[in-house]
Amino acid sequence: MGKGSNVQKAQAARERNQKKIGKSDEERRAASAKAAKDGAAFVCKICRQTFMCNAKPSLLYLHVTAKHPDKEPQADTPWDCFDELIGFDKNDPDGLKKEAADKAAKANGPTKPKKKRAETTTLRVFLTLV
Repeated sequence: MGKGSNVQKAQAARERNQKKIGKSDEERRAASAKAAKDGAAFVCKICRQTFMCNAKPSLLYLHVTAKHPDKEPQADTPWDCFDELIGFDKNDPDGLKKEAADKAAKANGPTKPKKKRAETTTLRVFLTLV
């Protein structure tokens, strides 16, 4: 036997109410904290402009050169704007050359010291004497 019509109506009403309630307070706090953290992942120290967490170092360097050209030393030291640009190579903005070099080094693998061969000359000497 199926459920009575009142039971079905009550179940449908419960489902609608659950959808209206949405997230709990803890879920809302966690989501807003994550959004605030991601929204201001990179902040320029000079002009306080914010960049999203998925901004690449090349975009941050472009900001340094475009927005702060009057500060000539900034072009040589972009980490004055962003700490993330420490070690940034302006000749290789996307890091492709470094990745290729790392990949080649990994392909070659670490060099292991070769094992020394056992002295076969003494064995050969004994065999020739017999």
